[in-house]
Amino acid sequence: MTARPLISLTSLAAALLGAIAPMAAAQQPSRFPVITLNAGMHVIRAEVAATEAERQQGLMYREKMGPNEGMVFNFGAPASVCMWMKNTYIPLSVAFIDDHGKIVNIEDMQPQTTDSHCAKKPIRYALEMNQGWFRQKNIKPGMTIEGLPR
Repeated sequence: MTARPLISLTSLAAALLGAIAPMAAAQQPSRFPVITLNAGMHVIRAEVAATEAERQQGLMYREKMGPNEGMVFNFGAPASVCMWMKNTYIPLSVAFIDDHGKIVNIEDMQPQTTDSHCAKKPIRYALEMNQGWFRQKNIKPGMTIEGLPR
């Protein structure tokens, strides 16, 4: 009689783990292909989010990012773009970049918010870096980011 509850508890534990594992996997940060970008003399190691699914995932669930690391979002063609920080744990700055690599505007974004941060005109790229990175490197609208994917 005592073995039966033990089997039931084991089955229950297995069922719970089976239900929780897919949810945990869905919240794991994804890694994307990496390219090197240049902002003046500064070298950036940027992951590339080029598909709709990659752009939706972005930097969600990341707990940290290196000092010269970021993510470039490639929209494929100029578009009106807004970004938000749902499920994003680190504060970021985003540079909205036109088809020629010129920074249009830069916005700071707070973690875990759904506030919209929008490009001031249609852009092809958005480059997310740790918050304050652009300011610390004296990178401003009108400057060019080199090495963007085509």
